[in-house]
Amino acid sequence: MRVPATQQATDVFVLKKVEVHERAPTRIVKKAGGHFFVDFGRDAFGWLQLEIDSPDAREVEIHLGEKSTADETVDRMPGGTIRYVATKLFLEPGRHSYRVQTPANKRNTSVAAIRVPEKFGVILPFRYVEILNSPVEIVAANVRQQILIYPFDDHASRFASSDENLDAIWDFCKYSIKATTAFGIYVDGDRERIPYEADAYINQLAHYGVDREYALARHTHEYLLKNPTWPTEWKQHSVLMAHADWMYTGDVESIRRNYQVLKKEKTLLAHARADGLLDTSKLRDIVDWPAGERDGYVMSPVNTVVNAFHYRTLVLMSEMAAAIGEQQDAARFADESRRVLAAFNQKLYDEQQGVYVDGEVGPAHEHASLHANLFALAFGLVPEQRKPQVIAFIKSRGMACSVYPAQFLLESFFESGEAEYALSLITSDGDRGWRNMLRAGSTITLEAWDIKFKPNLDWNHAWGAAPANILPRYVLGVRPLEPGFAKMIIQPQLGPLTQVEGKVPTIRGPVRVKVDAAKRRMEVDIPKNTTARIVLPWAAHRPIEVGAGRHVFEP
Repeated sequence: MRVPATQQATDVFVLKKVEVHERAPTRIVKKAGGHFFVDFGRDAFGWLQLEIDSPDAREVEIHLGEKSTADETVDRMPGGTIRYVATKLFLEPGRHSYRVQTPANKRNTSVAAIRVPEKFGVILPFRYVEILNSPVEIVAANVRQQILIYPFDDHASRFASSDENLDAIWDFCKYSIKATTAFGIYVDGDRERIPYEADAYINQLAHYGVDREYALARHTHEYLLKNPTWPTEWKQHSVLMAHADWMYTGDVESIRRNYQVLKKEKTLLAHARADGLLDTSKLRDIVDWPAGERDGYVMSPVNTVVNAFHYRTLVLMSEMAAAIGEQQDAARFADESRRVLAAFNQKLYDEQQGVYVDGEVGPAHEHASLHANLFALAFGLVPEQRKPQVIAFIKSRGMACSVYPAQFLLESFFESGEAEYALSLITSDGDRGWRNMLRAGSTITLEAWDIKFKPNLDWNHAWGAAPANILPRYVLGVRPLEPGFAKMIIQPQLGPLTQVEGKVPTIRGPVRVKVDAAKRRMEVDIPKNTTARIVLPWAAHRPIEVGAGRHVFEP
């Protein structure tokens, strides 16, 4: 990755938008004389503030971290990139307020990292604090967690269902989006503090699902257009981000302003063969990260995952080109997408196995991975007659991927009417699931399902928060049909759930949805200046067109 050219502009954006909030502890435990353990309830980026009336001058020992031990101490060896810092604080006699200074981490304050303005000093993510050799009792009144947060409306969204595990996962993922806004731009977590396109796309959709906020996603997207990262598919994600920005805001100005970059650099057409498929032998494909999460994927010059993305980017580029009046380009992208679709299904599908393989069919490429099939399904490349066998294969692999493709895996199942299976993946009690992240003790989503799958993982990675967008988009079912929610679809998919209700933010106002499956009753509130297509869970073949206002559907 090249050195960011827009770091100064990013600092200005942060300076104007990010706020300092104060959080009181939820619990304080006195361990011994002068030794206290403090729990702030949730992990957050910031610093510790103490107010102490000391009878004498002395040195206090302080430990801060994201993880605790069973005996209520800050974990000094948390593993991975889970944060832990030890520092000293010198107290002066009398009452004074102290900001606890911690050393900067060289990795996440490198030239390439996003830096917070100097006035905020060094920040780190922490939840727990230990204080040793305190001359006074530590009580809630004299200890605070000062946290950095981009403006966030906690009341903009809501989700509740008949499954308490699903509700806990929603709350976990929603908070993850809020807590990771500390830098005024989407970053990949604390280890690097660098924006990456794939991380940012999942973060973008999740942010749209939990708050009526669109500037941060656009800022991140346009930053990445100027400061692209290395993976092939990450470049392709920029097209997905541009399209999502347009669909959720209705504003084409970002597309118009960045159209040439999207067209020339993000479609990767310079690498297309005569049949339309991309040969990326001169690029650096990623498929999934870390490499051990690829389900045995066999890399090849004509990569099935990359070409699934290629098809999707061409479809979206055609729509965006038409939106800004580039009709010739719109037609060309549409023609090219049809050519890729035909070649993809001819050359990357193995008739004998009945699934998509990782590269062109032949002796060298017979391996079929979860990834090759899930992205083909998610991006609309699988013909109807092939779907049953492809879906069955994907189910047979379970969650054999990292938290990143989980976004697209869940989308592919909901788009295919497989809500029950999708929800079983979200609420799974296994190692590869969000309940496992909660069991680990984190309050922000992890970079990977578990430390055993990524030994250097961090505990503050928003790309693990896919349910923050999947639940409002597919379980509540609220998605834009036309840019800026000029028209929307409300298509709840409950699977095994008996009840679900919530509020989904849109640029035109909140959408409220409440469904009681047992009573076959559904209520919706639609904001002004928009219309909706209602798809009842028990009558999906009979969509209903309605306008703004409150609507009740029941037998």
